[in-house]
Amino acid sequence: MKIEHLGIAVKSLETSDNLFARLLGKGFYKQESVEREGVTTSFYEVGESKIELLEATNPESPIAKFLDKKGEGIHHIAFGVENIYTEIERLKEEGFIFISEEPKDGADNKLVVFLHPKSTNGVLVELCQEKP
Repeated sequence: MKIEHLGIAVKSLETSDNLFARLLGKGFYKQESVEREGVTTSFYEVGESKIELLEATNPESPIAKFLDKKGEGIHHIAFGVENIYTEIERLKEEGFIFISEEPKDGADNKLVVFLHPKSTNGVLVELCQEKP
């Protein structure tokens, strides 16, 4: 397992892309819309990990609700795993609670699943695996 990326909720992708490009000294390597989640993302490589900026595309999306409640900031930490199904079973046996136990298509060519923050010290944790 490794830290695959940190997800940061932002109000404006354009404004935040400008900020992170200046901060990191390079632009995003990929932008992508995930309609099912109501979000548009920008990805930045930082060493072996990434930063994912997330902007809501509709007021009912999880990111819009997060921004309304908490404002801009770290939304989740994502761990890259070799086999997402094995990790789901292992973590269920360890007593962790999942928002959904069925992986779904995520951004950046990944299968993703989220653990409920109630079982991870208030932090939304994402597991992600490169799609075959």
